[in-house]
Amino acid sequence: MSPSHIALPEVGKPHTECCQATRQILDRVGDKWSLYLIATLAPGPRRFNELKRGIEGISQRMLTLTLRGLERDGLITRTLFPTIPPRVDYELTKLGHTLLKPTMALVEWAHENKLAIAEAQSHFDQQPTS
Repeated sequence: MSPSHIALPEVGKPHTECCQATRQILDRVGDKWSLYLIATLAPGPRRFNELKRGIEGISQRMLTLTLRGLERDGLITRTLFPTIPPRVDYELTKLGHTLLKPTMALVEWAHENKLAIAEAQSHFDQQPTS
């Protein structure tokens, strides 16, 4: 079934602006690092370096950009403490917490299906290309 045949939920009549806004939100939460950050912030506030250490492979630049995007979208807050050196904490907002349930459901699904997906990939990769 192609994506054009998938029935999407309708709230009124869909229009270009609505679809673009939805796409932008899905792009944010579906990017490489956002879900990791949301899951990492689930237990409570974290400092920048705690986040960097807790998410293997993320660069300082990508962490900064992703945090800014999540903050802009209202999913996290950034609190600057006027200490020397300055301390910055990041925390999920009320809106960010509402994303935990679907995020963790997706993580659980991936965990439960990783072997089946690996087998499917292996089977696919062994097929001759046409």
